Amino acid sequence: MAATGSEKQGTKAFYVSTPIYYVNDAPHLGHAYTTVAGDVLTRWHRQRGEKVWYLTGTDEHGQKIMRTAEANGVTPQEWCDKLVEEAWKPLWEHLNIANDDFIRTTQKRHTDRVQEFVQDLYDKGEIYKGGYEGPYCVGCEEYKLPGDLIEAEDGTKLCPVHKKPVEILKEENYFFKLSAYGPKLLEFYEANPGFIQPESARNEVVNFVKQGLDDLSISRSTFDWGVPVPWDDKHVIYVWIDALLNYATAVGYNENPEKFEETFPANVHLIGKDILRFHAVIWPAMLMAQGLPVPGRVAANGWLMVGGEKMSKSNLTGIKPQDLTSHFGVDAYRWYFLRAIAFGQDGSFSWEDFSARYTSELANDYGNLASRVAAMVGKYFGGALPASAADGDAEKAIQEGLAKAVAVADRKIGEELDFQAGILAIFDFVKQVNGYITEQEPWKVAKDESEEGRARLATILYTAAESLRAVAVLLNPVMPETSQKLWDSLGAEAALGALATQPVQSAATWGRLPAGATVTKGAVLFPRLEDPKKD
Repeated sequence: MAATGSEKQGTKAFYVSTPIYYVNDAPHLGHAYTTVAGDVLTRWHRQRGEKVWYLTGTDEHGQKIMRTAEANGVTPQEWCDKLVEEAWKPLWEHLNIANDDFIRTTQKRHTDRVQEFVQDLYDKGEIYKGGYEGPYCVGCEEYKLPGDLIEAEDGTKLCPVHKKPVEILKEENYFFKLSAYGPKLLEFYEANPGFIQPESARNEVVNFVKQGLDDLSISRSTFDWGVPVPWDDKHVIYVWIDALLNYATAVGYNENPEKFEETFPANVHLIGKDILRFHAVIWPAMLMAQGLPVPGRVAANGWLMVGGEKMSKSNLTGIKPQDLTSHFGVDAYRWYFLRAIAFGQDGSFSWEDFSARYTSELANDYGNLASRVAAMVGKYFGGALPASAADGDAEKAIQEGLAKAVAVADRKIGEELDFQAGILAIFDFVKQVNGYITEQEPWKVAKDESEEGRARLATILYTAAESLRAVAVLLNPVMPETSQKLWDSLGAEAALGALATQPVQSAATWGRLPAGATVTKGAVLFPRLEDPKKD
């Protein structure tokens, strides 16, 4: 039985990857959705005190890239260089993505290792020469099974993903003996039920493999934009074999044994559901053939939908992330998609829904709470956080609510990849603190200038400020910029150190923000929005 990433923890890094994205065009919301999810997950694990490795990158070979470059009058390499440097990398920086590496499949560190991997399989007898004819989608870079195709009104066979006609290709290829790995894969799935997420994706893969696997064409001979097959330079390696191997080549396969041992395999591969079979069938089979450990989990997110259609350039629904961040801000953007859509399910985006959630949850519930608390500490205690005098039932309820929120968020985000439930647990606590302030009415208590009145006011405001300290820690992986602003507003940097170093678990430890901390009312975390311009 192949080992999984989860069995190799110990000193192993918590390794998360996104798909490497095709550079046939600029990134859209769907690409950013997966990448932000990976960033939140890895930031969360960093704040658990774990060693983390987060990988993303670009897939730059294949027929689709070659045709796109030709259509734009440049070489494939020139096209890839331009898109990576002017679109992909700048967007990840703009969205505050803290990736540890960015792999490009045209890099020598990748292409050399790909050739070595494939050569090794060939030498082991896992690859043989043959021929193939069948329907091929250039957009997917994949041969399609006839039963997977859909039919246009005129009878033309279409790719179910791109809704475009497939091409019938016939060529001489090299094949990987994928069919031999069906029983091993089924045994692996049964022994590791959490390997594929969500359950619907797991069922799809299991049923697919049970029907029997065909051997996989792993080379192309009709074009030359790819990694040459090392024993036959008339062929290039199939772009998906090339692409999948980035998860190994980026962390030192056949080059840096120490790094490879402490990083590989991935604990979590984050992917779109349309590339599920590549990651849950072909990739583990390749690793089994090579005697390498299989990843811990393949988590397939759903599609982002606009007007009932999958968001993509080919469907003319490829909205740019900057169209939204320029209006709502980067942190709100990072928060919205993980808050509004259950990870693993399809979700519909609308500007109206984003605006409504921004106003209700970010501006009113969270941002207003931070402003009110800072303003009252400034007004009633000159900006110096007062010490809590005596906690009553109301304060104990807040402390219990916080402990519950931390436990739920840590389990949901850190373990189950249920970002929506984790974020909701945090915002339920924010609502609880708002309710506490409404019930305790500190503005009325402030009118009582007796010693008891001042003590009660101090307890209320300390409870509110300490709650916000915990919220800043919990939301830092999701909204790092606004969390830092809140951290600074509470005077927590001087008292407790950098926000990024605060363990997630420490959010539940009550009383960490010391009395005397300087609380200042900074800029509004989530400003009111003007009426959105949709044109």
